[in-house]
Amino acid sequence: MKRGYGATQIALHWLVAILVTFNYFYSDGMGRALAAKAKGIATPPIAIEPLVHVWVGLTVLALVVLRLMLRKLYGVPAMPGSGWLYTAATWGHCLLYLLLVLVPSLGLVAWLGAIRAVGSVHQVVANLLVIAAGVHALMALFHQYVIRDGLLVRMLRPK
Repeated sequence: MKRGYGATQIALHWLVAILVTFNYFYSDGMGRALAAKAKGIATPPIAIEPLVHVWVGLTVLALVVLRLMLRKLYGVPAMPGSGWLYTAATWGHCLLYLLLVLVPSLGLVAWLGAIRAVGSVHQVVANLLVIAAGVHALMALFHQYVIRDGLLVRMLRPK
């Protein structure tokens, strides 16, 4: 059983976290840009460059796919605990990975297809991703500072 994550897995974890956070905040006006794209007109003046948001989203998708491949290839350390906490952690990680694939995929479909309804779903699911990631971070801090099992350190120092 692995005792920790490798340097590449750790780097991908934090890079995805940074890019998701960036894109969440760098999204003001994407709805207007998508609406203009769907109508075949020029994007009205907005606070961001829409293609930056799109490319960062594609990068997130590619990095998450790479991360999933590395998980499969090299494995991951066992989650500590048992019972309902273990079950919650297992399902929580599954939810995070699902959302990390779903959010950029929906965004890509919305943008390339100029489908506003998919853009609206993308926005809702992106909010769910941020909530799930926030809970994930809080639980990591809970493990590190309340349970004191060293869980957070596994994602900071390669083994």
